[in-house]
Amino acid sequence: MIRGRFAPTPSGLMHIGNARTALLSWLQIRSAGGQFILRIEDIDKPRSKPHYAEQALSDLRWLGLDWDEGPDIGGSYSPYVQSEREEQYEAALQLLLEQDKLYPCFCSRADLQAIASAPHGLSSEGPAYPGLCRHLTPSEREERGAAKQPSLRFAMPDHPISYVDEAAGPQTFESGAGGDFVVKRADGIISYQLAVVVDDAAMGITDVLRGYDLLDSTPRQLLLYEALGLTPPRFAHVPLLLGPDGNRLAKRHGAISLASIRESGLPPELIVGALAAWSGLHDRTEPIAAQELISSFSLNKVSTAPVVVDDATFKLLGLADND
Repeated sequence: MIRGRFAPTPSGLMHIGNARTALLSWLQIRSAGGQFILRIEDIDKPRSKPHYAEQALSDLRWLGLDWDEGPDIGGSYSPYVQSEREEQYEAALQLLLEQDKLYPCFCSRADLQAIASAPHGLSSEGPAYPGLCRHLTPSEREERGAAKQPSLRFAMPDHPISYVDEAAGPQTFESGAGGDFVVKRADGIISYQLAVVVDDAAMGITDVLRGYDLLDSTPRQLLLYEALGLTPPRFAHVPLLLGPDGNRLAKRHGAISLASIRESGLPPELIVGALAAWSGLHDRTEPIAAQELISSFSLNKVSTAPVVVDDATFKLLGLADND
């Protein structure tokens, strides 16, 4: 059974870039007759707000998307909220510790800022961590642990990682790409990298479609799948939506949250039609229901280049900057 998911982080309102990813992911699974899962990724509790999660579900339904399992309807793999799945993450951490895949890191924010000029690692992750704490002796770890709670880092193996992306094509990442990465922060918060791997494996996810900005996370996640003895899904990373200035869509481009679009009175079919046209699924921007796109959907139709939303389209959708 083909199983896909959309997993928003409730740290803010969903915008049309999020909506496009959700639509494409939903179409990929629905066109294959698969099961679509909605999961709320609120593992970073200080940044996540319940009302944003509720708004995300409402916005997705407004677009015409549905799901077979999720936080509101349950399912065989409950719970579908990350903050309620911490026991599974701790079990995965224990397994990695038993394999000596992790080590404690005592670096402070100042230490990490000091390496800001180090060789850049993965584009979405910042400078590569140089392994300052990787080879500390047991006595050094004990001494530093008495003064500071450490984070836990995954020790990257000394070999390149390659895989074939369903949308972006063959990908190869050099040995140690991005450096050793955090799987549990010093404040106890589990990292996105570990949580998403544990959740996707536990929920039987076979296909993950997400934005190109997460492409660099894939080698890290593939290594975690391998270390945990889990089967990874197929990945498809699609280009991002860009504003008329060529930069990634942001608030500076106008009222682009789905909530604000809904408040303006625009019909969801117009937004879906625009998203379909931008993505190469329709030859023009016109109102269309999400369900109408299922039968003709093909991932091969989706543009492989970043999509620039021009000024004319912004004005058509009422998204023009008010400044």
